[in-house]
Amino acid sequence: MSTPPPRALLYGDVDLNIIDGSAVWAQSMAQALAAAGCEVTLLLKAPVRTDRLTEPLTRVPGVRLLRPYEDKLLPDLGPRGLTPEQAVTLLTRQHERKPFDLVVVRGRRLAGLAAQEEALAGRLWTYLTDFPHSVGELSATATAELTQIAVASRFLLCQTEELRAFLESSVSAACGRSVLFPPVVVVPEDVRADGAVHARARLAYTGKFAPAWNTLEMTALPAELAARGVDAELVMIGDKIHAEPADWAKRMRKALEGTPGVDWRGGMPRAEALRQAAECGFGISWRDPSMDASLELSTKVLELGALGLPVVLNRTPMHEAMLGADYPLFAGAGVESVAEVVARAHHDRALYADAAARCRAAAADHTLERAAERLRGYLTEALPPAPAGVDTERPLKVVVAGHDMKFFTRLAEYLDSLPGLDVRIDEWEGLNSHDQYRSRELAAWADVVICEWCGPNALFYSKWKRPDQRLVVRLHRFELYAEWPRKLDIDKVDAVVCVSPHYADLTRELTGWPADKVVVVPNWVDDEQLDRPKLSGAEYSLGMVGIAPSRKRLDRGLDVLAELRRMDPRYTLSVKTKQPWDYWWIWNRPEERAYFERVYRRIQRDERLAAGVVFDPFGPDVATWLRRVGFMLSTSDDESFHLAPAECAASGGIPALLPWPGADTIYDPHWIHDDAVAMAESIHETVSGGGFAAEAERARAEVTEAYGLGRVRSLWSDLVVRGKVPDTAQAAAPADA
Repeated sequence: MSTPPPRALLYGDVDLNIIDGSAVWAQSMAQALAAAGCEVTLLLKAPVRTDRLTEPLTRVPGVRLLRPYEDKLLPDLGPRGLTPEQAVTLLTRQHERKPFDLVVVRGRRLAGLAAQEEALAGRLWTYLTDFPHSVGELSATATAELTQIAVASRFLLCQTEELRAFLESSVSAACGRSVLFPPVVVVPEDVRADGAVHARARLAYTGKFAPAWNTLEMTALPAELAARGVDAELVMIGDKIHAEPADWAKRMRKALEGTPGVDWRGGMPRAEALRQAAECGFGISWRDPSMDASLELSTKVLELGALGLPVVLNRTPMHEAMLGADYPLFAGAGVESVAEVVARAHHDRALYADAAARCRAAAADHTLERAAERLRGYLTEALPPAPAGVDTERPLKVVVAGHDMKFFTRLAEYLDSLPGLDVRIDEWEGLNSHDQYRSRELAAWADVVICEWCGPNALFYSKWKRPDQRLVVRLHRFELYAEWPRKLDIDKVDAVVCVSPHYADLTRELTGWPADKVVVVPNWVDDEQLDRPKLSGAEYSLGMVGIAPSRKRLDRGLDVLAELRRMDPRYTLSVKTKQPWDYWWIWNRPEERAYFERVYRRIQRDERLAAGVVFDPFGPDVATWLRRVGFMLSTSDDESFHLAPAECAASGGIPALLPWPGADTIYDPHWIHDDAVAMAESIHETVSGGGFAAEAERARAEVTEAYGLGRVRSLWSDLVVRGKVPDTAQAAAPADA
């Protein structure tokens, strides 16, 4: 029996009668979802007064328009379209009538209300735009609102990497949920600029007319260019003029209607607007400097670039990353600056061709096909297929029990998302504190029990285990030397999971358990989330994550840094951590306190270290933080796995380890160094010799193959669903082992 296509419900708090970037987003998102294989229901905000955007959608297979005004879906509908409250009411009703797999929404107020609907929780795909884009503007109220939206959303769709980084750094709940979904550019196949420089320089602007968009200032361009000997015309397409301030709106309309050299063509269907823009020689998306801090990317820039037009725009870090710092059509704050760069490109054909080629290349990653590819990946993540061996009509009942779920939460969520599995969590208040009646009830209900930590929870569930039930216990370093493993009836346990071969061997040695019951399923690395572009200069940045207790050996990390800064002062060390005094059980131990006081005094008193060490706050925004880290140090006395070097490798960095016991069973010996000096020399040789990119790619390939989230999920799925024990020799091993 074939699987039905995912059902998507789409609503943007935008009026599709008015052609602007947000309305074009709604049209493009519907097209992209349909291209990704979804059945799409697009709820319209307002009655259809012009079908310039909606008519093309009626011809897209798999897209259905829901017209609340024409179909009288609600009483008391106002003249300005649905309110956010009315829209959420309709979204919820549609979902309750026949559930949707995903509900895509745009609009901060709308998303905040949708996040409060229990029926929509976990199905929201929230496209974030209209919220503060700087720390100074992000109030406690806005942070709380965004947190609520993030918690209720399966994904937060972010236009740019900059937006995702800001969001994750400001809202912890956004980490792990934020994914990239850049603007979608749909350009008719037969519409392209001719790429020639004509006698008359014609500039195309399409979109809304608003003060911050510099549309009034643009109307002075024909005269400014004429003063530079360039015959010019400004073609302006659009009919949405901001009403406020009133005097500005009057001046804007007067300029559109009466300025020599300005050809205002009004509103028109999107395809026709693109066709007329393609007849021009330049595109323009020049805005007020107050917009430079925006974390959004203009769809118009990409559309004009896709047509083959060079675009005049502001110089911002985002635009430099997209087009290059030496892009020739970056303009300053005044209209004179715009005229100057246009005149230069008009007279220099090579410069014109270079700018056009860069804009065309930038737009290439924003096609409908690329958007559909992204969405298919996110759909697979959110709606994974049923694993082999399950009966979706009779779900496998799974209990996950433990006192601390931080290492297993993502895996539990994945198992719960699998069709044919019914997953329930028995979260204990402490090692020995739990609701015994609920635990007993779950023990009787479950087909499979997973005990996270080999502690009292494992003893409890082994006591109540039925012969037809499977019990899997995941053992960490913490419990290995405690009393609980010695009390565990191993005959009641089907598999004991360790995260590394070294600790699996230690477990067998210390417990005497049957060798085949102790298996290795490694820690996972979220390679998709971590795969982000590195910031400039990242190769000179070392990283450490978590430096307490003292066995993490921050002092050795400082040894590496001191040696490197002796060779090149550009090297720095970023330490993302809680401080030792944040852990009472560490800070109350005299030997621990003495160690950290000694190490911190060393940093303060050594000028070379004081200028090169940065402490960053502990938090879940590791993927964003890793963008500026090139090498992850692992200098501990011992580790059970140490995930940070693997995460760094998945992010495009390089692991650097000292030989703690078992390191060579997890990481390729290539990344393991004899001592701090050898580590420093290897790092410097890699950077100074231009080998960083090649080494980083090697590390990424090795780690993704061994510890990628998809692979580890598959191992757990096989273990839970079919009782298939992974091959210990292959479950976790470095590439050349």
